[in-house]
Amino acid sequence: MPDTQARPPATRSAGRGVRPTGVERTFGRDELIVSKTDLRGVITYANDVFLRVSDYDLDQVVGQPHNLIRHPDMPRAVFALLWRTLAAGQELFAYINNLAADGAHYWVLAHVTPSYGTDGSVVGYHSNRRSPAPGAIRQVAPLYQRLLAEERRYPTAKAAVEASSRLLDELVAEQAPSYDEFIWSVINREER
Repeated sequence: MPDTQARPPATRSAGRGVRPTGVERTFGRDELIVSKTDLRGVITYANDVFLRVSDYDLDQVVGQPHNLIRHPDMPRAVFALLWRTLAAGQELFAYINNLAADGAHYWVLAHVTPSYGTDGSVVGYHSNRRSPAPGAIRQVAPLYQRLLAEERRYPTAKAAVEASSRLLDELVAEQAPSYDEFIWSVINREER
């Protein structure tokens, strides 16, 4: 069950000028979107599910920054948390709304981990993404909307990220001891 709605004609642009269409795309619960990046977040590998769901060809994504698929409605604080976590050598689970080349969006439950070389040093990052339960998205979407509203109050990206990161910490603390535990609580509620 790859798509739930018909796709508008693909724009095939390089991602930056893609405008959201409001069309939501889904993918099978048994499918995994997989990608790998270098240390700077530049895509070095994307599997066929990534390409199909994002509506990109392989040559359009390899060599591009992973934020090529960043949806404008995703709060920057989530990505700041992701990069802080990865820099500490830890994995992160997060709900992410991505933007396809044709303007459709698709939610994922991302599991992002550092990739290690033979000498034990971090050489890049690996991400597996699953199709999230609709109820999980209903739980995280209001949180993300609050973070976006906070970010929009500030004139610079740096100030916006700092403010929304503080708010993310506060909102998570109201529900769980840590971000990881918050995400696992959402996952566990959906599995019951």
